Amino acid sequence: MSWIVAIVSVLQILLLLYVATIDVATRLIRNEICLALALLGIASQLGSSMQIAESLIAAAILFLLMLVVYIRGAIGGGDVKLLVALAVGLPLTGVIKLLTITALAGGVLALAHLVMRNLPYPKLAPAGSSLARRVYAVERWRHLRHAPLPYGVAIACGGIWTILSKGF
Repeated sequence: MSWIVAIVSVLQILLLLYVATIDVATRLIRNEICLALALLGIASQLGSSMQIAESLIAAAILFLLMLVVYIRGAIGGGDVKLLVALAVGLPLTGVIKLLTITALAGGVLALAHLVMRNLPYPKLAPAGSSLARRVYAVERWRHLRHAPLPYGVAIACGGIWTILSKGF
């Protein structure tokens, strides 16, 4: 049974890395990815119906809390979906760890964007530029136009940390 948990954990981490990349590129988090993460979370807990029930209750409470935050405009709908999808496979202590690490990673992300204000405005990255230069040019352009932070990156960091800390 532990090999199933290991496979599920690796798949979750790969999906979270994909989500972070796509969120930086498009600022969108796809429903299919969130559904897959939720189903993988349930699959990781198939041995215990009590843990699945606890996990679903924690996810439902998190959804209600995040819905209030979303309605106030402080977080995007994709971010809410991603957090709740990750919570589906976690016990209450795991959800608390997920939220804590996500908040810390979000603070680092916000700090990076604040530092970006003082950096020079780059010209368009010419063909053949490094990936880092292209990402910087696009992010700086988005920052100047007050685009939202790619908070899916922070959520992915929190999710990966939580998955790795629970062990395979």
